[in-house]
Amino acid sequence: MKTLLPILTLVVASFTAQAQSEDAAIKETLQNYIDGGATGDTASLNRAFYPTANLRSLANGRVTSTPVKEFIGRTPKGGANWTGRIVSYSYLGTAGSAVLEMQLESFKFVDFLSLMKIGNDWKIVSRVFTRAEKDQPITSVGGGKTAVAQKKTVAKPKPKSDDGWE
Repeated sequence: MKTLLPILTLVVASFTAQAQSEDAAIKETLQNYIDGGATGDTASLNRAFYPTANLRSLANGRVTSTPVKEFIGRTPKGGANWTGRIVSYSYLGTAGSAVLEMQLESFKFVDFLSLMKIGNDWKIVSRVFTRAEKDQPITSVGGGKTAVAQKKTVAKPKPKSDDGWE
């Protein structure tokens, strides 16, 4: 019993440290995007996004898709002059999502990001965004328990008399 407690303490500490390092890595990726866009630092934007990421939105009722390289290439030299913040993020294993808000002078962008852990790095693989009024709140629902799929009993088929296994 005396040796079990230190081992359990090490295991719990290891999981806690790993979760904290994942949090830090995700926040770093998101901050690279926020800061890179705000200041025009294309190197930070390239660190944040996966090279084949796409950015999607609606324009005139149609879905638009912009490759990330084009988005980064159009970044103003002095930046977008926005103030960004991380609204929320979630992750499990190698998949994650985040909601960010970029406040500009007269409106804001709200970004819904898909993230993946590739190697040791978290990357934004998709950005879906909308333009909104500055005071328009983001609707978020969640925090409840995850539903568990119900198991169904499947009847086993009766073997055919001529199934070749006789």
